[in-house]
This record gives sequence, structure tokens and C-alpha cells, in this order.
Amino acid sequence: MKKLSAALLLLSTAVYAQPYDNSLTEEAIKKRLQPVGDVYLAGETAAADAAPSGPRSGEQVYQAACFACHGSGALGAPKTAADWEPRLAKGMDTLLDHAINGFNAMPPRGTCMDCSDEEIQAAIDFMVKQ
Repeated sequence: MKKLSAALLLLSTAVYAQPYDNSLTEEAIKKRLQPVGDVYLAGETAAADAAPSGPRSGEQVYQAACFACHGSGALGAPKTAADWEPRLAKGMDTLLDHAINGFNAMPPRGTCMDCSDEEIQAAIDFMVKQ
């Protein structure tokens, strides 16, 4: 009985000690329930903010898609200039082909499926200069 009383006291103290959270307001709930995206059928026009804003820079692609592996060196991903040297020795065309089509642990396009070949090239140029 003492253990049960102690557990109930601990539980009630923990519940009471929780700070007030505004996440239960009606506005917060509506915001959480909003759809993530929209679906457009053939012939419909997309919203203006959904249109691409132009090609991304190498740094933008690196931060969005490449950093997870190339920033940490995960699975042998080249991180430093010394790591890039053997790959650059094979030629930039081979390096670009491996980045686009995948090679060893490198997935195709480095998981950036919406990146153009030019954006992939810009990301490689950015990483090689690091």
C-alpha cells in the first residue's frame, strides 16, 4: 500500500509540475492539422509559391542533401580535400557520373531526386573546394 501511495504521489506531482502548453489552443491545433501539400490535376495551375525559384547553388544543394554524409564522412563519403583527391584523379566526368547514378554506398543523386545535373555538378564543385 505504501508503494502504491508513493507511486500515486509521484505521478500527481509530475503531472502538476508540467508547464502550461499553448499547443492545445484552437489555432495551434488547426496549424498542426493543415495539409502538408496540395495535389494538382492535369491542366490545373500550381500555387505561385510552389514554382521553382531557379537553380540552387552548390552550397544550397550541399546543405540540403549532401551534408548528412559528406559533412560527417559517413560510409566513407569524402569530406576533406585529401579524401577527394583519388576521386578527382579519375576525372570530373566519372565523378559526376557516380554522383548522378550512384556508386558503392553513394545513392543516385545523393538522394536529391529533384536536383538537376547542373545542381549536382555545383554541389561537387562546392565540396571539392572545402
